[in-house]
Amino acid sequence: MREFSVPATTSVADDENLTDMVWANAERFGSTVSFRRSVDGTWVDVTAADFAAQVLAVARGIIAAGLEPGDRIGLMSRTRYEWTLLDFAIWAAGCVTVPIYETSASDQVEWILSDSGARALFVETGTHRVEVDKVVDKLPDVRHVWQIDGPTDSGAAGAVDELTALGADVADSDVRDRSNGVKADDTATLIYTSGTTGRPKGCELTHRNLLAEIRADLDAFPQLMQPGNSMLMFLPMAHVLARAISIATVYARLTLGHTADIKDLVTDLGSFRPTFVLAVPRVFEKVYNTAKHKAHSGGKGKIFDAAEATAVEYSKAQDGSGPGIALKAKHLVFDKLVYGKLRAALGGRCIAAVSGGAPLGERLAHFYRGIGVPVLEGYGLTETTAAATVNVEGDAKIGTVGKPISGTAVRIADDGEILVKGDVVFTRYWNNPSATEESLEDGWFHTGDLGSLDEDGFLRITGRKKEIIVTAGGKNVAPAGLEDALRSHPLISQCMVVGDQKPFIGALVTLDPEFLPAWLEDNGKSTSLTASDLVEDPDVRATVQKAVDEANQGVSKAEQIKQFRILPDDFTEATGELTPSMKLKRTKVAENHADTIQGLYT
Repeated sequence: MREFSVPATTSVADDENLTDMVWANAERFGSTVSFRRSVDGTWVDVTAADFAAQVLAVARGIIAAGLEPGDRIGLMSRTRYEWTLLDFAIWAAGCVTVPIYETSASDQVEWILSDSGARALFVETGTHRVEVDKVVDKLPDVRHVWQIDGPTDSGAAGAVDELTALGADVADSDVRDRSNGVKADDTATLIYTSGTTGRPKGCELTHRNLLAEIRADLDAFPQLMQPGNSMLMFLPMAHVLARAISIATVYARLTLGHTADIKDLVTDLGSFRPTFVLAVPRVFEKVYNTAKHKAHSGGKGKIFDAAEATAVEYSKAQDGSGPGIALKAKHLVFDKLVYGKLRAALGGRCIAAVSGGAPLGERLAHFYRGIGVPVLEGYGLTETTAAATVNVEGDAKIGTVGKPISGTAVRIADDGEILVKGDVVFTRYWNNPSATEESLEDGWFHTGDLGSLDEDGFLRITGRKKEIIVTAGGKNVAPAGLEDALRSHPLISQCMVVGDQKPFIGALVTLDPEFLPAWLEDNGKSTSLTASDLVEDPDVRATVQKAVDEANQGVSKAEQIKQFRILPDDFTEATGELTPSMKLKRTKVAENHADTIQGLYT
């Protein structure tokens, strides 16, 4: 099948915008707990009425500061309650939010603020302020820099208090006039894609784009998006997926929590007890790997392995005639011994999870569905306002990224490229008409990804068009599948498949610094050893070789990895080898490790 479309169940009116939900929730459901914010280790309720009042107060301050409708305002912070508060306040003042990853270096901040023409910027901490101060003198358009965690120039505790005080004399009606003046086709946000090559491009998303996305999300997840349900957000809010789902929870009147401290995530999940979580595959892999390692270290490895096999078998049976009596009985036993404890690690109330950003291995997807926490995978880009396709409750196919969401069409071009059309597709790249022209054609967005549609309309991703490797023998190889398979191994952090115009496929591999101490202990080695000490260690190489052998089973002989090299250091954003959303910058990796790559073929 070359094209599959799903009609829209609702439409976005021309006079709607993203602040409508804030005022409507406050007026009709004012006592609803919209947020639970972490204050000194305790979750404190914020009602819909409280939130609307805070949005109004900060928006008054933005207006008092001289910001005009359409002005761009940068927002550089970790995931926290104030991120969402400021986002809605910026919209209420008629302005446009420009998210910036809190890990961004000063030159990246300078480019985004300069290209967007931002008039103001929110930063979270003094450290962020130091980075911004390095470049702010080169940015004459930036007239205000507010710090979320004070102190501020005025002595206020932080940006929220400072703007609340600043806007004390601005009438509420001025804010309502501003917000009412914003229409569906006005720009809501400029999200700079963390490009793997060249300068990031500013992706312009409208209020219509985001409203279409969140309504499609509600249509896709009716069980999850029930008023009164809850979600704990720990992904970076600068990422379009985290942003869209967060807005959807406000729209659907769920209770939303935020945390940026991934090290204490299990503790936060236990105290917040979300109904569902949003994560990237790496999180699900780490939860599984940690549980498996803990079981094996504690002498319960055989029980865990049997429970894992049963969960996978139970999940696969759901795609057929269903599990038999014997399998149901075995599953019930392991539910008490193992599965219940794994669900408890997610807070005990989690009924499903939503995953995006990269593929989740099929076995892991079956495992999670088998333990009672189905991971619903989707696919999308910044340019499609997050999800363009998604597996939904009651209509999911493991190994795919689901069907198109409501109001969206997916087409497979003759060369295998995935094209997307619908109200979720962006309008243009900011200040970049040539890039816009290259990407948009008759309303169809050319994603650059390769895939296929099955007879039921489920999309399967096979690779990136620009990342296709052509070996010296003329074999086309998509590296993504091999890389995803290798990264699923607990000892492996990152990898990059190479071999363009070479006689065979090779790979660069890095070790996971978090899992490494446990592996060293299990293998009778000193836990003080680092990755750089283990590049040629025969036991490490044997472990990685086993992971390579397993990954090779999924591809043809010509596509298999024949040689690999273990690198002494991990790929990081600081070295320029990863984007803020953890995507490989292949050109930079190849440049930094040119000698090592050459050594694979010498």
